[in-house]
Amino acid sequence: MRRHLQIAAMTLLSLTPLIAQAPQGWKMRVDRSTSASDPDGTGDIKFVTSGAGFHATNPQAAVYWNPANTAGSAYTLKGTFTLMKPSGHTNYYGLVFGGSNLDGATQSYTYFLVAQDGTWLIKRRDGDATSNVAPKTPNDAVKKPGADGKSTNALEVRVGADKLDFVVNGVVVNTQPKTGPTAKVDGIYGIRVNHLLEVQVDGFGVSK
Repeated sequence: MRRHLQIAAMTLLSLTPLIAQAPQGWKMRVDRSTSASDPDGTGDIKFVTSGAGFHATNPQAAVYWNPANTAGSAYTLKGTFTLMKPSGHTNYYGLVFGGSNLDGATQSYTYFLVAQDGTWLIKRRDGDATSNVAPKTPNDAVKKPGADGKSTNALEVRVGADKLDFVVNGVVVNTQPKTGPTAKVDGIYGIRVNHLLEVQVDGFGVSK
């Protein structure tokens, strides 16, 4: 019985608005590891305002969003991500767009992420299933951690009339047609940070 109560509490936490120092109106969905060889860290997730941006500390992976933040048709989604220190192995972080039902069983979104090893990837999530739009790919545009352990990468998703450009630090690293897995661009936009990462996010938002 106690275990059932703990599970219910964790589910409630992952689907309710963030509190404490979190940005007003923002929510999170926790994506807990089910891998014995790649477990989550200990402690609580923290997503707080930091300067003009946000600061995410993620022992577990999570998606962060404000339901009021939606975009459609043609737009550019941007965010500058500073990885505060490397994790023990490769983990990804970046932008979420075209989202719907993010707090429900039929969650759906596309995500464009980078990692400390200098790779990027594009994926889709539909419910509990994920699929690669473009697999992890190395590119010199993706900055790796320096001597101080930090790296800063400015990410963009440029949604046009018939294509999407995926941009890292001003360099187009991939282009996808506005069809198939990247046909859905209308909806909520947000942030994803995988487990064992601490990331500062600045300049996050959409322009037409």
